Amino acid sequence: MSDPSAASRPVQAVVLAGGQGSRLRPYTDDRPKPMVEIPGTGTPIIGHQLSWLAEEGVTDVVVSCGHLAEVLQTWLDTADLPVSVTTVVESEPLGRGGGLKYAAERLPHPDQPWYATNGDIWTRFSLRDMADFHAERDAIATLALARPRLPWGAVKTDGFGHITDFIEAPPSTFEINAGVYVFSPEFTDLLPQRGDHERTTFPRLAREQRLAGFTIPQGSYWRAIDTAKDLTEAAKELAATGR
Repeated sequence: MSDPSAASRPVQAVVLAGGQGSRLRPYTDDRPKPMVEIPGTGTPIIGHQLSWLAEEGVTDVVVSCGHLAEVLQTWLDTADLPVSVTTVVESEPLGRGGGLKYAAERLPHPDQPWYATNGDIWTRFSLRDMADFHAERDAIATLALARPRLPWGAVKTDGFGHITDFIEAPPSTFEINAGVYVFSPEFTDLLPQRGDHERTTFPRLAREQRLAGFTIPQGSYWRAIDTAKDLTEAAKELAATGR
């Protein structure tokens, strides 16, 4: 028996892979950030992302390149990929929103919804569930939300100022934008030609109650690879969980 919600799930995605990755140097001296390998896997970050997208039903991906684009393009051309990949390179900086629009206009099915992900995110959760959540709320855009662990230890105190406990790297009390999205077809037209959609398009949709937030389920893996320490921690977590 067919699943009626499957029709509203995207089969196409944009990966934003143009960042400089300055905080990951020296790893990014000769390659873009998404080409940095997760230690112990033999695969760069973007390789993990494309595998995940394919597992979630995606068949076509547009990769937006920037810093050292030719290194990423060469790998994509030679790797055995589970999806069909097209690359785009901005001839001039368009900003986050303009760059997203430029890439989205190359998607093969402009009349269908699409996923997007930042090129430095390593995660595993059900994009199908997120797409269903997006459709149920009649949203134009849905953001995945994560509750990352703080990089510092925390303390608990009682009402008299006495310290009662120490907590190593507790989860944040706030949810953050996890860098993974579901967009309805009309979202592309709402993006600026140049500039930052998080300061224009997202606030507008929030005012109209057409912007949704999907909390990544507890126990699902999520990490942004921003620094060398993130690579080390990802390798530890991989060894501990066998992911």
